[in-house]
Amino acid sequence: MRNRLQKWLRKVKVYLDVTRARGIARRYFVMNGFDGSMTMFGIVIGSWVAGITEAGIIVAAGVGACLAMGVSGFFGAFMAERAERRGHLRTLEAAPTQPDPIHYEASNFVLIYVALIDGMSPTLTAIVSLAPFILTRMGLLSIGNAYLISLILTLATLFSLGFYLGKIAKEKVWLYGAQMLAIGIITAIIIFLLENII
Repeated sequence: MRNRLQKWLRKVKVYLDVTRARGIARRYFVMNGFDGSMTMFGIVIGSWVAGITEAGIIVAAGVGACLAMGVSGFFGAFMAERAERRGHLRTLEAAPTQPDPIHYEASNFVLIYVALIDGMSPTLTAIVSLAPFILTRMGLLSIGNAYLISLILTLATLFSLGFYLGKIAKEKVWLYGAQMLAIGIITAIIIFLLENII
């Protein structure tokens, strides 16, 4: 079983090298993870300002958003990558020498790989923000604490995404984290002001 897993992981590495999909996957992960966090941030702050004390309402809204983002991300990335990969294969086929079959295998794998990352990243980051309200539904946390913890977790997720971007860029990771955090805080202030005006 272990040997089979190692063989499969080696094959995945080859597929990623052939298609150069690592950078694409990283970008999808960060962009859509950011979308998931910010969407839940908006739902949570809006619910807090509106005075919603029923955790079930927030969980239902959050799950609906998670599902929509996940499905949209998966199929959007799948269709976009399929078009890109098919175009690349047609270019290779037009060359004097026929492409290595590994290109076809790699393209098929990367379609699913990238689509899964695109679909799962916003869902995972959204669930982080939603988790305290799920605990409230289970009677393990008060609604007030759920709001506080959810906002802290969301800001921590945004900072982590920025930190990760800093590592990719090989620049100041803390600066990237702080920038993402600032975006979250500014968004929270704008939502808070708009909710009070409306």
